[in-house]
Amino acid sequence: MKRILALSLALLLTFAAFAGCSGASDNSAGTPASGGTAAAGDSGNAASGDKIIKLGVFESLSGDNGAGGKQETLGWVYANSVQPTIVIGGETYTIVLETVDNESSTDKAPSAAQSLVSRGVSAVLGSYGSAVCIASSAVFDQAGLPMLTVSATNPQVTADNDNVFRLCFLDPFQGTVLADYAYNTLGATNAYVLSKQGDDYSAGLANYFVKHFEELGGKVTDEQFPQGNTDFSSYVANAKAAGAQVFFSPVSTEAASNIIDQANAQALGIPILAGDTWDSNVITQAGKGKDIEVTIDTFYQESGTPFDVAFKEWISADPQRLADNNGDDTLAAFSVMAYDGYFTMLEAIKAADSTDSAAIQAALSGVKYDGQTGAIAFDDTGDALRNSAYIKKVNTTDGTWEFLEVATVG
Repeated sequence: MKRILALSLALLLTFAAFAGCSGASDNSAGTPASGGTAAAGDSGNAASGDKIIKLGVFESLSGDNGAGGKQETLGWVYANSVQPTIVIGGETYTIVLETVDNESSTDKAPSAAQSLVSRGVSAVLGSYGSAVCIASSAVFDQAGLPMLTVSATNPQVTADNDNVFRLCFLDPFQGTVLADYAYNTLGATNAYVLSKQGDDYSAGLANYFVKHFEELGGKVTDEQFPQGNTDFSSYVANAKAAGAQVFFSPVSTEAASNIIDQANAQALGIPILAGDTWDSNVITQAGKGKDIEVTIDTFYQESGTPFDVAFKEWISADPQRLADNNGDDTLAAFSVMAYDGYFTMLEAIKAADSTDSAAIQAALSGVKYDGQTGAIAFDDTGDALRNSAYIKKVNTTDGTWEFLEVATVG
């Protein structure tokens, strides 16, 4: 469907070009709206008269997913600092990032999305959090804006949404990877699964883990906690009472810190598994010095490359950036994925050779880009062609990530 749409849009664009209608590409003046957050701000300081192209940064900068959203935003902003301009139609355009906070809320996400539409962005980057992406995709679709998320793993994010693309693997994949790891590597046959009520990501990933773990022959005790809950002591006690050999909880980093604290306080004594949302120094800091074992799957593992060094130096050079990265320079996979996402979007803009949203969306389908996280290309649904994940665990002695293996399925 996306391929057909892409061809149709391309033909329409060609006709418009001959008719002399270049749409948004005629935007040649003005400065970006202020606002955003300290993590993101607005990177566009284009002088009056400069040609600009606006990219919307739609992120969870507060609420349950605020920590991850800020780290993802650091990736968008760092990439923009590396390449702040692009040549379109033979002219140089300044790339302006327009940022809004969806507050990690499905209720507030549509209005935040509409705010970006009103600012005249040509495409949208983000968001961290599957639920807010699902809640806002119709707003962007109706406005004719392509949306590129780099970390929203729920299948519904791109399902029936021709304007939405993603860089990350999906929950059916990582649920299978984590269930395989629990059953085959850890030798667990009895799992306790804790997810959050009403959270598309949490419930979806829990479901895929349970399904595959049971297919392997395992037994599962499955529970959910309500919005706003901070006391997980009863759930830890339930896991122990069930005789679980592994504790799986695909939840926000905010809830994760409390789970880690209470698992340690009650001497849970079994491995804790989680998905990509736990790939944060929030988790390593929470686990440092505690008698717990936390293992996750994720998109990227820093390894001291020149890219890693430069990105970490950029984070450390500014107190606000360091604060938005939870106080140290550990690279979260979301930050690196956002960096790749920015340049993937730039490839689409270059291929379209236009600021026109329809042309950029049509071009995204065929983009191929070698990023820091690997080769990037999309299938007909708009999902990235990825079949591997990094498995790593918290080193509780020094509060760092310890790489274990690369896992593949199919």
